[in-house]
Amino acid sequence: MKLATIKSATRDGTLVVVSRDLARACAVADIAPTMQAALDNWTECEPALDQVYQSLNAGAVDNAFAFDPEQAESPLPRAYHWVDGSAYVNHVELVRKARGAEMPPSFWEDPLVYQGGSDDFIGPRDPVVVPSEEYGIDMEAEVAVITDDVPMGIDASNARKHIKLIMLVNDVSLRNLIPGELSKGFGFYQSKPASAFSPVAVTPDELGEAWDGGKVHLPLVTHLNGQLLGKPNAGVDMTFDFPRLIQHVTLTRRLGAGAVIGSGTVSNYDRSLGSSCLAEVRMLETIADGKPHTPFMKFGDRVRIEMLDSEGVSIFGAIDQKVVRAE
Repeated sequence: MKLATIKSATRDGTLVVVSRDLARACAVADIAPTMQAALDNWTECEPALDQVYQSLNAGAVDNAFAFDPEQAESPLPRAYHWVDGSAYVNHVELVRKARGAEMPPSFWEDPLVYQGGSDDFIGPRDPVVVPSEEYGIDMEAEVAVITDDVPMGIDASNARKHIKLIMLVNDVSLRNLIPGELSKGFGFYQSKPASAFSPVAVTPDELGEAWDGGKVHLPLVTHLNGQLLGKPNAGVDMTFDFPRLIQHVTLTRRLGAGAVIGSGTVSNYDRSLGSSCLAEVRMLETIADGKPHTPFMKFGDRVRIEMLDSEGVSIFGAIDQKVVRAE
């Protein structure tokens, strides 16, 4: 099943069911007016939403309309909880290697996560608004999951059943602000502006064999200004899968329905597949040449993030955003 939120007069938008080919949509206010409402009552809503989905794919819905990604919000325009991981530890290792630092062995056993701002996600076709190019504007192409209610202290094997939806992320990072923030020993804030998510979120069964219960085994494709930046496989070199991340973040707290868990920048040891962020490109250049050559994004640049199935068909729709100066 594929779900989206389209823009409306209300800040949480309108929930719609989207056809498998992303061509048509249908509002389902009689089932749930918003994505959060559906997640709050997933056990009751999911079968009804799926029935609409099957009818939509069969062309049997009278009130269907053309689905326009330009009118899409992020599936959750705001969420009660957004926690982003760094599950591809080879990426972390590369960061530290570029600055000549050893990586603690614990990084391979204990996930890194941070809690980000979730009150103002932006739509997949909305501009990335930044006050200054001097902040070091970067994309981070990631995969994310949305959970239902998850109890405290859950283990990874039981966490799998709480993953209800999957989507893509552009976790915008302002790289030149990060060192100063981290040096304070209190984490990210100014360096992590609003993130954007794919036009649709999908139930795990939509991925077929590409979903193993914890990872998505498909390339995540990122283009910058029409040029391929990278297509690393999201299921390869993911040290901590999503159930393990959920186990980690629920050690001392519950997760409420609609919690969003991000994978962190998708990265493979096979560097021929490219990168999912400019920081990684620059780190590889630093290791090879002693300094980076690739600049961060400028105003007017456009980033596109997408995942295709084995037949080359878009699964989630594309995040396609232009970087603009804040007014």
